[in-house]
Amino acid sequence: MKKPKNTLKNLKSMQKKNGFRLNPNRKIIEYLIKGLIKNAEEFGKKYCPCRRIHNDRVICPCIHHKKEIKEQGHCHCFLFVSKEFSD
Repeated sequence: MKKPKNTLKNLKSMQKKNGFRLNPNRKIIEYLIKGLIKNAEEFGKKYCPCRRIHNDRVICPCIHHKKEIKEQGHCHCFLFVSKEFSD
């Protein structure tokens, strides 16, 4: 199935551009990728699987992720983490 691999590739591209990392826990990544794919199939966009869908501000990575990573070391879903969090 190409969808999980393509989604992972896109997430890795996002992390490089934005200076954060994917969570090193593979099971968390796999679970969240399934949620992103499900939302894309059901709603037409890869909405954050951990937030209530109410507008396009929660398309992954959602509008909150940079602030959350800066303040907590990870986004709400634990999909993206800071370098320090993952070391």
